[in-house]
Amino acid sequence: MADATTTDLLFRPATELARLVREGEVTSRELVEASLERIEALDDRLNAFVLVDAEGARAAADAIEPRDPRPFAGVPIAIKDIGPAWAGKPLTFGSHLFGDFVPPLHGNVVRRLLDDAGFVPVGKTNVPEMGILNVTESRRHGPARNPWDPDRTPGGSSGGAAAATAAGMVPIAHGNDGGGSIRIPAACCGLVGLKPARGRISHAPVLGENFLAIDGVVSRTVLDTARALDVLAGYELGDASWAPPPAEPFAAAVDREPAGLRIALALNPPLEAELDPVMERAVREAGELLASLGHEVEETELPWDEPDLFREFTKVWAVGIGATVDFAARVSGLEPGPENAEALTLALWRGAKSLDPLEYMRAMVAMQSFGRLVVSATSRWDAVITPVMAQRQVRIGEIDPESGMEAFQRAGRFTPYTAAINVSGQPAISLPLFEDAGLPVPVQAIGRPAGEWDLLALAAQVERARPWADRRPAL
Repeated sequence: MADATTTDLLFRPATELARLVREGEVTSRELVEASLERIEALDDRLNAFVLVDAEGARAAADAIEPRDPRPFAGVPIAIKDIGPAWAGKPLTFGSHLFGDFVPPLHGNVVRRLLDDAGFVPVGKTNVPEMGILNVTESRRHGPARNPWDPDRTPGGSSGGAAAATAAGMVPIAHGNDGGGSIRIPAACCGLVGLKPARGRISHAPVLGENFLAIDGVVSRTVLDTARALDVLAGYELGDASWAPPPAEPFAAAVDREPAGLRIALALNPPLEAELDPVMERAVREAGELLASLGHEVEETELPWDEPDLFREFTKVWAVGIGATVDFAARVSGLEPGPENAEALTLALWRGAKSLDPLEYMRAMVAMQSFGRLVVSATSRWDAVITPVMAQRQVRIGEIDPESGMEAFQRAGRFTPYTAAINVSGQPAISLPLFEDAGLPVPVQAIGRPAGEWDLLALAAQVERARPWADRRPAL
């Protein structure tokens, strides 16, 4: 096992590790070996990884030289087993239905992380089947566990990514977010998790755009998240739409000190859910912190508790899952059924197949209308602070995908505050401001459309006032 000094390296920010490699104070091979040793020591307990590519990681690390100008050259990273392809590595989406499918090319996000940023991938991380749930407990790979309490979930769908980062297996990990799947695991595991604005990161080469989902990272610091966004953001040939670029790099926002912002606190959830007093207190204490930093803070209720929201969102979500199931069946040659797919996956797939095309279009119109409502309702403020989770990190097995649509409804009550912002397309970030009873207690900050720069500046100001990067689970 790595000694304490080497292990501590992996808890340092990825940006700092890249500097050490660039200046020759540490080699990429040393970082990768520390990562692999930590994975070997801890992953039997946490099940964060579904694939570890030790040989490939060592070879990639040995090719990294000092003075490599790329922003994260030589730093280990993990790739989520959903979304952008990693050429030559299995892509399972956490499902037996994908069989032994291996994509032949990189997706845009993986290409940028590896080629443009210089990250060294050490493996792929655990996910719920098809990325449906906000807990990571697939039949194919088994449950990922939270380093802060292994009896609890690390969240989902980027649960393996967050568990690996929080446990110091890697300093940063790839994730994506279609209903909270970056923010929720970051919240559960005490990390920073930004959902970028719609259109900020390209889905090339497969999709021109995606209404709900966007890629990103989970990390320890706002600076790591901002610099990763600088690498990932930007137009790719053939994109159907894209967010306008900022006037300055996102990383520059971290050094700014925003003043006199108008900030709202909103506690009422978009879906009916009981709010844990700990989560309510976190939002109020975040408001007190922001007021002490010179911002104008007020409490409000957002008009986002539309009674039909969950039903219409479920229709749109089901069609996306249904398309993924059909793709999996094509590449594997398998027929979807109980032997290779979970009950919830099959319920959504069947629901999508039975959905009238006009009904789907009406649901999309309803989603777009709801998105405009949220953007309009939040436009009075520079940022809106909400909980991420209505409840503490649920225990393993509490949300069971084999219970079908009951699991989907239960998941909504666990984290009702996130999916609405996928619908509105605004950026939102989970910040690990507090702890209670040995568990991270986060808040969510929602920004203006395409407003990641200002949101990151505010997040960095809060991080300076109440640092969290040195907190770690007692593993």
